[in-house]
Amino acid sequence: MDNNIPFTVSEAIVKELVQTGVDVVYGIVSIHNMPIYEAIRRQGSIRIVTARGESAAVNMADAYGRTTGKLGVVLTSTGAGAGNGAGSLTETWNSSTPLLHITGEADSHYIGTDQRYIHECKDQLKMMDGANKKAYLLKRPKQITPFIREAIKEALTVPTGPVTVSIPTDFQTQIIPHYQLIEAETTERQKRTVDIPPAVIEKVLEAKRPVLWAGKGVIASEASEELLTFVEKIQPGVLTSEAGKGSIPENHSLCIGNFAATPQVEDLLSKSDLLISIGTHFRGEETNDWTLPIPKNHINIDADPNAFNRNFETSYGLIGDAKAVLLEMNKSLEGKDLSPDTAYVEEVKSVRKAVRETLRGTIGPYGDIADSMREQLPEDTILVRDITIPAYTWGNKLFDIYKPRTSITATGGGIGQGLPMAIGAKIGHKAEPVVLMAGDGGFMLNAGEMITAVQEDAPIIILLFDDSGYGILRYLQDAAYGECTSVDLKNPDFVMMAKSMGFESEKVTSVDEFKHGLEKAIASQNHYMIVVDMDKLEPMNYEESNEYIETFRPKK
Repeated sequence: MDNNIPFTVSEAIVKELVQTGVDVVYGIVSIHNMPIYEAIRRQGSIRIVTARGESAAVNMADAYGRTTGKLGVVLTSTGAGAGNGAGSLTETWNSSTPLLHITGEADSHYIGTDQRYIHECKDQLKMMDGANKKAYLLKRPKQITPFIREAIKEALTVPTGPVTVSIPTDFQTQIIPHYQLIEAETTERQKRTVDIPPAVIEKVLEAKRPVLWAGKGVIASEASEELLTFVEKIQPGVLTSEAGKGSIPENHSLCIGNFAATPQVEDLLSKSDLLISIGTHFRGEETNDWTLPIPKNHINIDADPNAFNRNFETSYGLIGDAKAVLLEMNKSLEGKDLSPDTAYVEEVKSVRKAVRETLRGTIGPYGDIADSMREQLPEDTILVRDITIPAYTWGNKLFDIYKPRTSITATGGGIGQGLPMAIGAKIGHKAEPVVLMAGDGGFMLNAGEMITAVQEDAPIIILLFDDSGYGILRYLQDAAYGECTSVDLKNPDFVMMAKSMGFESEKVTSVDEFKHGLEKAIASQNHYMIVVDMDKLEPMNYEESNEYIETFRPKK
């Protein structure tokens, strides 16, 4: 950085980002954040990715953080710009992704005066607080360094999540003292040591029908190896949450996968004598709205003290990083007499097979499409799933994830976020393929970001499942009222649209055409969209294909 340039609030912000290891910032430039953009440009080490909308910029930073384990950073404008990002920030909050959202604010002396300063929001801080883990407003320019540092620390502290900092526009160019703020040195991401009570180990040793439920906490703590060691020791049936896919290779013979809300797993849980849950929220759609019959003995492992007894009762709550706890659990089990019930192990394997066969029996040709995807795509492929029927019914279940941080789904349920998420994931993983599953209805919300992918040289494969409408709502409205409204959509020619934005593209109408199309897409190593004409394929049986869809059927 040029020492002749005055040290400003904007320079201080960038300095803290660099010290944190930030290498990419997503956003949209504005008159209310230009000084920060200029400071980033002058510093030179941070890549700036320009989205076509603030909402998409947040999604990109979110997915970048989820797949790399780094802090996501997004930079937006004031008021309307910040508000555009709010919906995506709620997704980031739902997924507990560490993210720093830097936004401008009105000049400091206009805040709260109702003078309608350009881009002014009635109460931006309150709006941002509702969408984030925390939201802060800078009130003293000279305190920017501890202010930003504390915000970054808050985003990275369990429970992790998005934090918004609002920087008044007039503060961004203010000259401040250039000083070093030094904190006591600590080891990198110190892991809290955990003492495992003997009673917990006894429960594990006594269990003959254990079930283990792995969530995102396993992935966030990089504990997959420790989890696999633990599974091999105690031989449980393993469930993965949507966010926990990849915490254990889902082709493992004991991994039932993301099938908790199924009759077979409900029966298994009802007969289980121990549940060990690790870093999962037990979301409503994955637990039949928290009605699953979990066993009386429940060992819950979570780094967040507020996680215990939030959704299911806990017998033993172990507060700590999943990696640290599993390391201690594995040590405590060394030399112990572990003799899993072989009949139970075979039962778990049969449940794993049964839930997949049951689902395949209801989704027609889509089972073959899922097989084609898994057979052709490399093991390290990052699969991003937008909110769409194919993703819910089989994409979240039949496509096994083998590695951590290679699975992304819109945890909060908002449609249209898949495309920018795929772009953010690709920017963080240049060498690995990134594939997006999306539906036509949601896709159009952020379709313009296709050109962002091309501009940023982030080639992705888009699998667009086109049923000319909001398919899941068609089914739900028909089930509830016997007729539908506002769900049919007039779409553009997706193939022509994709080509106009620099994507290779084709429409497929059969499983064979899909297989050949995917083969070409992978070989091209380029931007590619395959439009699946769902009207030409055999329809799936919605009523039987997924208990998740049934969760949303209006009660009569």
